[in-house]
Amino acid sequence: MSTLIGKFKTKRKPSSQLINKSTPYLYMMPAMIIMLGMVLYPFMYGVWLSFTNMSLTKFFNPDFIGLRNYIRLFQDGVIFSTFNRTIIWTFVNVFFHVSIGLFLAILLNRKLPGKSILRVLLIIPWAVPQYISALTWKSMFNYSYGAINIALKTLGFTPINWLSDPTMTFVGAIITNIWLGVPFMMMIALGGLQSIDASLYEAAEIDGASNFQKFKNITLPLLKPVMTPAIILGTVWTFNQINVIILIAGGFGNEKTQILVTEVYRLAFNFYRYGYAAAYSVVIFLMLLVFSLFYVRKTGIMKEVD
Repeated sequence: MSTLIGKFKTKRKPSSQLINKSTPYLYMMPAMIIMLGMVLYPFMYGVWLSFTNMSLTKFFNPDFIGLRNYIRLFQDGVIFSTFNRTIIWTFVNVFFHVSIGLFLAILLNRKLPGKSILRVLLIIPWAVPQYISALTWKSMFNYSYGAINIALKTLGFTPINWLSDPTMTFVGAIITNIWLGVPFMMMIALGGLQSIDASLYEAAEIDGASNFQKFKNITLPLLKPVMTPAIILGTVWTFNQINVIILIAGGFGNEKTQILVTEVYRLAFNFYRYGYAAAYSVVIFLMLLVFSLFYVRKTGIMKEVD
C-alpha cells in the first residue's frame, strides 16, 4: 500500500512542477498579448507593406511587387546623400551630448556653491516640451531679430542666414538638438559617478595618481556599464529625431535639411508612397539593429551584466 502511495506521489510531482514553471508565463501573458498587438503586428505589417506598391491610388488593392521598392531605393542617389547627412547628424549630436553631459556631471559631482540650483537649471531643457524649445531656438535664429545674430553683430561678426541657407538651417537644428539632449546624458553620468566608491579615488591619490589617470583608470571604466546603454539609446533617439528638423526647417521643403526619418515621413505623408516609405523604414531599422548589436558586442556590456 505504501508502495502504491509512493508511486502516486511520484506521478503527481511533475504536474505540480509544470504548474509552478508555467505560472510566470501566465502572469506575463497579458503583457505579451499587448506587446504582440502594439509592436509585433505593426512591425510585420510595415515589412509586408514594403513589398507592395501601396500609394494613394493603390490604397485598398496594393500589388505585391517583391524587392522592387528596395532596388529603386538604392538606385535613387538621394538616399546616399541623406544617409551621409544622417550619420553627421547622429554622430555630432551624440558626441556633444556625451562629452558635455559627462563634463557637467563631473562638475556637479564636486562640492560647488549653489549646486542644487545649478542642477535644476541644467535639467530645464529636458523638462520643457520639445516643440517649445525648438520654436524658441527658431526665433533665436531669425536673421533680423534673433538673439544669436544680435549677439554676433555686437561682437563684430556678420549675421548668418540661419533659416534661409539649408546648410546653416541644418547646423541650427544640430545646435538645438544638442541643447535638448545634454541633460539626459548628464543625469545618467551623474548617477553613475555617485555610485563609484570614493575609497578608490583615495587609494589612487595615495599612489600619486593624477586627475587624468584617475579619470582614465577609475571613472571611465566604472561608468562604462551605465553609459553604454545610454549611448545606444541616445544614438537611436537621435537617428530617429524628426521634430527638431521639421520645426527648425519649417517643414519638408528643402532636401538638404532632411535626414532618413524625415525623408520617410515626407515620402509617406507628402507624396503618399506608402510602400516605398515602408521599404525606407525597414532599411533604417536594419541599420539601427546592426549598430546596436555591433556596439553591444564591441563594448561587452552584456557580459558585464551577466
